[in-house]
Amino acid sequence: MNWKQAIQSFKHYLSLERGMSTNSVENYLFDVRRLLRFLEEDDIQSSPSQISENEIKDFITHIAKELNARSQSRVLSGLRSFFDFLITENIRNDDPMQLIEAPKIGRKLPDTLSIDEIDQLISSIDLSHPQGERNKVILETLYSCGLRVSELISLRISDLFFKEGFIQVVGKGNKQRFIPIAPSTQTLIENYQKNIRNHQDIDSQHKDILFLNRRGRQLTRAMIFTIIKTQAEKIGLKKNISPHTFRHSFATHLLENGADLRAIQEMLGHESITTTEIYMHLDKQFVRQELLNYHPFSKRN
Repeated sequence: MNWKQAIQSFKHYLSLERGMSTNSVENYLFDVRRLLRFLEEDDIQSSPSQISENEIKDFITHIAKELNARSQSRVLSGLRSFFDFLITENIRNDDPMQLIEAPKIGRKLPDTLSIDEIDQLISSIDLSHPQGERNKVILETLYSCGLRVSELISLRISDLFFKEGFIQVVGKGNKQRFIPIAPSTQTLIENYQKNIRNHQDIDSQHKDILFLNRRGRQLTRAMIFTIIKTQAEKIGLKKNISPHTFRHSFATHLLENGADLRAIQEMLGHESITTTEIYMHLDKQFVRQELLNYHPFSKRN
């Protein structure tokens, strides 16, 4: 099997058997193609079933010149999945990645916003035009439900179960989950539907999509990023924030106020509790700061 055939088979495996999103599949394929490009540039003729551990080590040395440790680790993770797939499909018998170690990286804690910063961002939205009303509801929903940006833009009217106090979202791997929604956020969404959305000309293919652009079509991920960046600049916020910052803030504030970690895991849609446990580190920072701020001995020189 040549590289083109192997990459195509790997693509089908990731999308069909693993149920990965298009973005995730492309990220994995990009890592394999990066390896292939290295082989071609160095005129190395090894096929997917023949490539050796030493050739992969040479590739790692090559990418280390242009990628930081975190990016290198991500590339290696993609290659491990690729060679695991080749072994599963009996395309090769050994794993050339088995003895290759990823570079050591510190665990990066996600950026968060304070409650005051979130309030400032939302309050700064110009409500004198329909897009402003929509944008306010978008930011409220991101924060109050802890959604991924892909989950937000794909949210459907048929996913709203307000009588029960939940919304349904489709997360990574097409996995569905129900998330509690606050009554205040429900009211905002209902007002948006009644006062803004119901007065739009809606594209026939997007009639069930909740949040729409001015042309009555589903919003893009880029548009959500733009909305947030615009409001951050408006209030002079120096943090580098994105839609995911609202999700991190949602989890952090829940933990700081005593929410159970398993409940947070369920709401975020994390497959493993270890992914959610990163917020324990954030919480420890919060607890330490509380001691420094309020314990009488912490003021001593």
